Amino acid sequence: MTVLRSAALSRIVFVMGLQALAAGMPADLQAREVHDVYIDGDKVCTRCHDENEFKPLLSIAQTRHGTAADGRAPNCVSCHGSSESHINKPKGAGRRPEPTINFGRRSGTPVVERNRVCIACHQGGKFIHWQGSQHSAADVECGGCHTMHSAHDKVRDAATQPEVCIDCHKEKRSEINRPNHHPLREGKMACSNCHASHGSAGDKLMLRDTVNDTCYTCHMEKRGPTVRTHQPVAENCAICHNPHGSVNDNLLRQRPPLLCQQCHEPTGHRGAIPGFGDSRGSFNSTSGMGATQGRACLNCHTNIHGTNNPVDISNERTFRR
Repeated sequence: MTVLRSAALSRIVFVMGLQALAAGMPADLQAREVHDVYIDGDKVCTRCHDENEFKPLLSIAQTRHGTAADGRAPNCVSCHGSSESHINKPKGAGRRPEPTINFGRRSGTPVVERNRVCIACHQGGKFIHWQGSQHSAADVECGGCHTMHSAHDKVRDAATQPEVCIDCHKEKRSEINRPNHHPLREGKMACSNCHASHGSAGDKLMLRDTVNDTCYTCHMEKRGPTVRTHQPVAENCAICHNPHGSVNDNLLRQRPPLLCQQCHEPTGHRGAIPGFGDSRGSFNSTSGMGATQGRACLNCHTNIHGTNNPVDISNERTFRR
């Protein structure tokens, strides 16, 4: 009996201590402790949508969208609309109606209207090219790539971003898994290092205005200028390289000399060894020493991107050292 009385007395003292502590707080601090639990307008939603849900919607509090201290942070109504019939289920309704604006692949809300919610806040800067972009024209929903209610938005993480992009661009999965590839699989690079998913002034949603300018952000040593520049280099790096991946070294679309022969006809090549394929047409020679011709173009044409070699009397742009 003594033990029970002691325990009861301890509980009373504990409760009185909490009350005294609260009484000693400034009034504004007490109010803030309660107020900061929710963003204004969310309380009516969190009566049902709590931490016990299968989909952890309250994880949005761990994102910028759920930061109560930020006056720009939206509330549930800002994105989902008033949703009165969803909040106050009509009598006789078998299933609770969806919110006024619903997101996701099964949503009945038009994609344009869903995206308009996001664009209302996310304007300017990298979003100025969204209207008219390939993704916009294809009715891609912002929520198709971004996860609003999750603390981890996969598309904003270099390690997981390719998973999101490949969900639609399935043909790129095999390419980035080829032996030679940019380090997307290793998480050291992301699709957004080259592509502007929200739109750009360049082709293929390139981050820069042209393919070459995008490549030069990393491969600056190839920019030049050089006295003689290989024409494909000046035109488009992707003529020779497959940027997503290749079975050939250096991301080449084909191995030399097959790649070179797509532009350079064999009848215009001279042999280098007198008496062995020293006449025109020896490019594909398979007899004698001429068999070496065309088998390894880079053995002679080492500076294939461009050269500053002033010795080129014939002006044939041989791109040698």
